[in-house]
Amino acid sequence: MTPTTGTQAVATLAAFSMLLGGCGGRAPAAGSPPATQRSVPSGKITSSGFDCPEPVPRSQLSTKELNIYTWTTYVPTDFIECFQLVYEAKVKHDEYSSMEEMSAAVEADPTAYDLIQPTDFAVTPLIRKGQLAPLDHNRLAVLANFSRHYLNLPYDPGNRYTVPYENGTDAILVNADKVKNVPKSWSDLWNSEFTGRIVAADDERAIIGLTLLTLGYDVNTTDAGELEQSRRALMLLSPNIKEFDSDSPHSRLLAGEVDLGETWTGEAFLAQLQMPSALYVYPTEGAILWQDNWALLKQARNADAAYAWINYTMQADMFWMMLTNFPYTNPNDAALAYAKGNPMQVTDVNGTVTTLAAVYNAYVNSTTTNPPPEVIRAGHRIDDVGTAVELYDKIWAELMSGR
Repeated sequence: MTPTTGTQAVATLAAFSMLLGGCGGRAPAAGSPPATQRSVPSGKITSSGFDCPEPVPRSQLSTKELNIYTWTTYVPTDFIECFQLVYEAKVKHDEYSSMEEMSAAVEADPTAYDLIQPTDFAVTPLIRKGQLAPLDHNRLAVLANFSRHYLNLPYDPGNRYTVPYENGTDAILVNADKVKNVPKSWSDLWNSEFTGRIVAADDERAIIGLTLLTLGYDVNTTDAGELEQSRRALMLLSPNIKEFDSDSPHSRLLAGEVDLGETWTGEAFLAQLQMPSALYVYPTEGAILWQDNWALLKQARNADAAYAWINYTMQADMFWMMLTNFPYTNPNDAALAYAKGNPMQVTDVNGTVTTLAAVYNAYVNSTTTNPPPEVIRAGHRIDDVGTAVELYDKIWAELMSGR
């Protein structure tokens, strides 16, 4: 795919925002700091050599502990090390590979974690079950950093319960050197030539959702008959899927274990940085759109530390690390402004020393991290389906039991 450039790229990113409605850095080079630099170095150095900035504002902690539960490989190591160093607190970090895994853990022990990272469609059930604490916006100075287009979305009006983390799409990642007939649609994944060659996310709603799209149905249908048709279709797709992997699906493509797959923005971009033949194809039926968030559990034991974590890790001179570590679509305007034109040396995913400005340029000029407006207009957002989720769960359980 040909990337957009310059003004076109910025305009496209703005349209994406509206429609979506570590590789640690070294100390900054000499010279004037970017306009968005709002803090000073703390003198606390991480194992990667990053000089952690001071928190702005600095919070007072009533405890020296924080327990977070996040999507797998989704939090820069420097976030954790810096928070521990500047706040002299201990971070316990566990990871999950699916929303179903996260929900089950929260149900089993609602006091085990303080912060979780629910994807948009999982937020409403958590609120409905009374599992999330309303947020005190007076303690979230960092909210001013976000584009308004990523706030006040339908699953959480007024951001009463969530703070945006990252955005993205689900589409088709292909090694064009290995795949003669590059898929153009979700339905192409059912072709027999792809038997045992596909990696797919371990994501119940996304996989069933894309199957519904191939049948002409809504990704959020609650119709039992339509879901039954999707069940039968998924059983036919199963032989083509070699692995369900939400940990690092792009690694399987790079290793030659698979030749194509259904995956997310950041995984696709990481593959493209290391494999020139990797394409990210937006299917004709439409990509799936999503937003991940921070949410505070109602029975959190370390709320002070949770607020401090959100404010600190998402301030501009910290959250730029998502561009080097986990390049999804970044909703944090202050972090993007900090990165743009910044000469600070960073290490990219290939282990190459470059500048943060170059990383930003690659991000904004990519149609993977910065999809064209028409892709977003044609996209589909997964929503809460209420009690019909039981039908989805049964389909997924049958699919997994047959593997």
